[in-house]
Amino acid sequence: MDSLPLDVSHPAVRDYLSLIRLQVLTPLSLLINIATLLVCSVIVKPSIASVIKSHPTSISPSPHLITAYVVAIFLGQIGYCILLVVARKPETKTTLVKGVGLSLVFANWLMALWAVCWVLEFFLLSTILLGLLVLCLLYSNIALLIYHPPTSSHPLDMALIHAPLRFFLVLPLSLLFSYSLFITLGLYYSPGHPEQYGRFAWPGFGVTFGANLIGLVVVLMRCDIVWAVAATWICASIWSASPKPSPVYVTVILFTVLHPLALIATLLYRRLTKQEGRIALPLDEEHNAIPERRGPREVDEALWGPA
Repeated sequence: MDSLPLDVSHPAVRDYLSLIRLQVLTPLSLLINIATLLVCSVIVKPSIASVIKSHPTSISPSPHLITAYVVAIFLGQIGYCILLVVARKPETKTTLVKGVGLSLVFANWLMALWAVCWVLEFFLLSTILLGLLVLCLLYSNIALLIYHPPTSSHPLDMALIHAPLRFFLVLPLSLLFSYSLFITLGLYYSPGHPEQYGRFAWPGFGVTFGANLIGLVVVLMRCDIVWAVAATWICASIWSASPKPSPVYVTVILFTVLHPLALIATLLYRRLTKQEGRIALPLDEEHNAIPERRGPREVDEALWGPA
């Protein structure tokens, strides 16, 4: 076999081969990610949850709520993998190949490697991996937003492409990277001295306030339901893991309320402005006074003469 019967330099052929590559690599990376997290959570000692409990900080989350969040991420990615196989619309295939591409594959590998480094307590390496994970997911989300924006005419693309990628991004961006960085910098206290929970309260306040402020702006500007749900979930996971210093506790409680309120307010505002745009403006009196001419004009006798 000297050469393939296809012209691999043709753009359509390249896109088709890229789609086939994604159909193989994306489910494989997801399975590796799930298997690694299961092993590091259930079999290996210390587990991911044990490391969280042994290194409490002012922003430590509840392991149970974070576990539920990760399960939701995996469920969304399973839907994404199904869409990879059953997609028929050219717009959907273009979004999968050129909007997301291999970034989700790399993200799953990075998260699996992070889990291994976390249970081995290589916190500096885990922080670097989480930073790369944030950059990878941020790139794919920006590419989707600019070149393949979500539209109501493609609801499956919104539910199975945009939503899982954005939900995945919020976790390391709002919590995991900052938490790992705190441990790397030594901003944690001994679990045997819970009375020291107030240490490093203001760095925790700065991180939680900044991350949630960014999320609130996104919700207000884009009416982003996924970000509102994810940010509220992250806030609940922080304040449910007590004790927490007052600046951090008040901040996450406040944003737990603000994110849903901002979403509801934005939805109502868009609905009202949309209804106002549909109201027809009344005609002015001068326009109404002009009789409307219908049918052909009469023939001008002065120009054409009598019939």
